[in-house]
Amino acid sequence: MVHEIFVVENEEDLVHHLKKLFKNDKDIVFKSISVNNLVEHLLDIPTLFIINEDKIEKDSLITTCQTIRNNEDNSITPIIVITSNNALKHQREILKEEVEFYIEKPIDNDCIFYIIRNIIKLLLRNRGISPLTKLPGNVPIQSELKKRLLKKQDFAVLYFDLDNFKAYNDTYGFLGGDEIIKQTAKIILKHVNANETNHNFVGHIGGDDFVALVTNKNYEQLCQNIILEFDKKILDYFSEEDIERGYLEVPNRKGIMEEFPLVSISIGIVEVSKDRFDNVLEIGEIGAQVKHLAKVTPGSAYAINRRKV
Repeated sequence: MVHEIFVVENEEDLVHHLKKLFKNDKDIVFKSISVNNLVEHLLDIPTLFIINEDKIEKDSLITTCQTIRNNEDNSITPIIVITSNNALKHQREILKEEVEFYIEKPIDNDCIFYIIRNIIKLLLRNRGISPLTKLPGNVPIQSELKKRLLKKQDFAVLYFDLDNFKAYNDTYGFLGGDEIIKQTAKIILKHVNANETNHNFVGHIGGDDFVALVTNKNYEQLCQNIILEFDKKILDYFSEEDIERGYLEVPNRKGIMEEFPLVSISIGIVEVSKDRFDNVLEIGEIGAQVKHLAKVTPGSAYAINRRKV
């Protein structure tokens, strides 16, 4: 997951320094934003704001902080203020505006590095990541979807679900099921990030459900590659007897043996184009429908809800 950090300053002074400081951290991207263009960039919902007070208009710091906090989508986005003004009264005024950190110049490189790193880690813990797969959970997933909708981007949402997963857990146990979940996450991440784009996103909704947001147009090939590797790797989690038989035998509540196919993966794809959807819920509803179409197809499969003009 890429963390975009907005550096608010009218001269690209601090942003260049931070880019050098974090040159080895490919998951952190710094972007310079002027005070005059701040409002239009609030739609991007960054991970963090850093305001370089010395490089913005005089007496505009309070207004800048209020502009960020009064924006619904950024009401809880952390703010760091960096300034050469060390007056205690000034510090109190800034902190009253719900600013998380007040850092005086000259900046200590190690301090600012670890402050930014620790804020990101705290956000990940608080906003939810899967302890099993270490992927973003529901809160960051919803935030990422909303951000792309607000920016009116064209992208595709891929909903992943494992078929006959309960039957596997009933036969091999939950520890075995957890290993399949982790393997599924690795496969999805590998192929979604194959082209090294910073614009794709993978999240773990929970259980055996995953989601990916992709901007590349060849998502059908992407799904085919995921299915191909999944169907190959999934056999490592079954006994030779079950593989040869081609299904699992699981007793139901009445003790009657039922047959379940081996675990497969279903993918529902929703194309999101400008002004097609009004909110995230609409995308989720269509995603559930199209994923159901994929699940009724035997074995691993994908189904697409094409964009409408």
